[in-house]
Amino acid sequence: MSNKNLVKTAIFILFIGIFVSCSDKNQFTVEGFVKDGYGKQIYFENITTSSIVTLDSTKLDKLGGFKFKQVRPSAPDFYRLRMNNRFINISVDSTETITIQTDTVVFAHNYTLTGSPETEKIKDLTFLQQHTSDAYNKLQKQYDSRQITADEYVEKINEVLDDYKTKALDYIYPNPGSASAYFALFQQINGLLIFDPYDKKDIKAYGAVANVWNQYFPDAIRTKHLVGIYAEALKTIRGKQASELEAKEMNGKDFFDISLPSLDDKEIRLTEVGEGQVILVDFTAYELKESPAHNRSLHTVYDKYRSQGFYIYQVSLDRDRHFWKNAAANLPWTCVIDPTSVYSDIAKKYNITTIPTAFILDRNGEIAERIENFGNLEQLVLKYIK
Repeated sequence: MSNKNLVKTAIFILFIGIFVSCSDKNQFTVEGFVKDGYGKQIYFENITTSSIVTLDSTKLDKLGGFKFKQVRPSAPDFYRLRMNNRFINISVDSTETITIQTDTVVFAHNYTLTGSPETEKIKDLTFLQQHTSDAYNKLQKQYDSRQITADEYVEKINEVLDDYKTKALDYIYPNPGSASAYFALFQQINGLLIFDPYDKKDIKAYGAVANVWNQYFPDAIRTKHLVGIYAEALKTIRGKQASELEAKEMNGKDFFDISLPSLDDKEIRLTEVGEGQVILVDFTAYELKESPAHNRSLHTVYDKYRSQGFYIYQVSLDRDRHFWKNAAANLPWTCVIDPTSVYSDIAKKYNITTIPTAFILDRNGEIAERIENFGNLEQLVLKYIK
C-alpha cells in the first residue's frame, strides 16, 4: 500500500474513532443481568408526562444479560425496565451507564444498581410509595368491612399520606432541581397525586421544584408541565381566576346551575331539587378530617328544618370516589360528586378557595348568602325559611 493510501486510511480510521466517541457521549446505556431470565423478554420504556413509550426490547441472553442504548435527554428524564408487568424505575440526566442486577423472582422488589445516585434515590422513593399504597389500600379494606369508622379512616389515611410527604420532602428541598425531587412530587396512589398541588402546604413543594427546573431546564417538556400545574394551582388557591366571581357579586343573582353524578351514577341538576325551597349548596370533601363533624352539624339543621322547606344539595370534590360513595350512602340529602375534583370548573365559577364552603339559595332561586363559617348556619337558614 502506498504512503498516500496509508495516510488516507489513517485519516478515515481517526474520523470513525472521533465519530463513535462523539456518538457515545450523546448516548446513555442501561445494562445488567436478570438471574434465571434466559430467553425472557425485557422492555425499556420512557415515562413521559402523559404516557409510557416503549423504546426498545430484547431477549435476555444465556447469562440473563441485557443492554439498551438511547440518546441522552437534554434534561432529567424517567425510564423503566419492564418484565412481566413489573417495573424498575430509572432516572437519566448526565449518566453514561447504569448497571442493574436482579432475578426473575424479586425483579423490582430487590435489586442492586450502580452508576446513578439519582436512580438510587428513585429506588428509595418507589419503595416508599409502595409502602404508602399498601397502607392506604389496607385502610380502605378495613373501612369497607366496617372494621373502622369513617372518622378513623380519614384520620389514619391522613397519617399515612403525611408520613409519605414528610419523608419525601427530604428528597425535594435539599435539591429541588434533581430528578428525585420531581419524581417524589408526582407519586400517586390509585391514580391520585399524594402531593396535592391545590393544598396550601403541598404547593410550596411544587413551587420549589418548578422554580429551579424553570431556571435550569426552561425548554423541557417536564418543566412546562410542572410550571403549568403550579401556576394554575396558585391562581386557584389565591382565588384569582378571571372566570371566578366574588361572593359579593353573586349575592342576589341567579346561581350557576350544576349537573353532576349522584350515588347511582345518574346526573342530578341543582335546578331539579327543592324548587321553591331554601337550598344549601354545600361544597365539601369527605376525605377531610373535618368532614364527619361538618356533616353532623348539617344533619342537625336539616332534621330541624326539612319540614319547613329546607334542603341540601351537597357537591363533593373528593378524589377518592369509592370512599365518597361509602361516606355519602346514609346521608338524607342529595349528594353528587365532581369527578374533576380540585380541577372543578364548577368550583371555579363559585369561587371556591376553601372547603367546606356553602351558599344559601332563597325560595326565588337566588344566591342569598355565602357561608365559610358554619357556626351561624342555623340562624342564616332561619332568616330565609321564614
